[in-house]
Amino acid sequence: MRETRGAWKVGSLRGIPIRVHVSLLLVLPLLAYLFSGAFRRAAEVANIPTAQLTGMAPVLWGLGVAVVLFVSILVHELAHTLYALSRGGKVRSITLMMVGGVSELSEPPPRPRDEALMALVGPLASLALAGVFGLMAMAAAGTRSFHLQFACFYLAGLNLFLGLFNLLPAFPMDGGRILRALLVGRLGVVRATRVASLVGRGFAVLFAVWGLVTLNPFLLVIAFFIFMGAEGEARQARMKAVLERVRVVELMTPRISGVEVQASLEQALWDLRRERRVALPVTDEGRPVGWVGVEEVRGVPDAERLSRTAREVMHPLSVVSTEENGWRALQHMGESAVPLLAVVDMEGRLAGTLDADDVQRGMALLQTREERAEREARRWRQERPA
Repeated sequence: MRETRGAWKVGSLRGIPIRVHVSLLLVLPLLAYLFSGAFRRAAEVANIPTAQLTGMAPVLWGLGVAVVLFVSILVHELAHTLYALSRGGKVRSITLMMVGGVSELSEPPPRPRDEALMALVGPLASLALAGVFGLMAMAAAGTRSFHLQFACFYLAGLNLFLGLFNLLPAFPMDGGRILRALLVGRLGVVRATRVASLVGRGFAVLFAVWGLVTLNPFLLVIAFFIFMGAEGEARQARMKAVLERVRVVELMTPRISGVEVQASLEQALWDLRRERRVALPVTDEGRPVGWVGVEEVRGVPDAERLSRTAREVMHPLSVVSTEENGWRALQHMGESAVPLLAVVDMEGRLAGTLDADDVQRGMALLQTREERAEREARRWRQERPA
């Protein structure tokens, strides 16, 4: 397994990494304890005498149920992923966390209808699992496999709850994504996301209040993630709407040269300090061939920096054209996990660089320009003679 951003890769599907976040490993013992506490009540509901469920401690039951529950959540996320791929979407990764699963999309399906159906298939998969476990519990009722009957009954109930809970219109949960997709045709993506985000934050407040009243820590955690997720999705939708309308050339820092590929690391460090940058492109006759950062240079002993070159420590560089739109460039930066992009002209020569600071400055200027245009348009409408 390979650790990545607080998660471990445990497998892949069509090249898409499947990861387990460290928060899941921390919450499993707590879930095991909570499920074991409900052991006797669940057995009564299932009409199974607890005396028949001997031979295994309730806490082990709870741990087994918690593990299978997260396998069910993985099936839920795989349903999202497979449908997205079948409709032209792109999935970056699947991560199982303490609050459930996350399928990270680098590009959603192009049509709102497909996005709605993609959100719907996850809860449907959970409801289907509930049906399967329910049928298994019924089949086991005619035998003396009380442990199997109880486990299937318990998991059927958990998957039923998971499917129905995810259908609540609490954006960015599945039900909230369905709501947004239904509103896009009438309101547009930005306004639809804003409305769905407000509904989601309203549900988050209700969950938080109910969690405080019932002293349920999981509801409080879920409320926090929904509230922050709704706000983050609304912000991302606004950013996408703005950046899709501008070219990279309008955002980048103009630059026709970087650190020369044969420059010493001492010279590279001087260039980085002069430019006040943590990373710069490495160029060979004006064409970008990699990037080098302050950390890479400082990782080399002082006595060796004059004799070693930028080529020896540089990293592969991602390149975009000046005509690429800002949103696609930002996605490319995230997918490549690089601190900057090299912007090249039609001949492949370095024209500038683009990093997160450039995008933030560009966003601030573009939003200021749009707000000024809106104020002027509003003033013109007010001053126009009737």
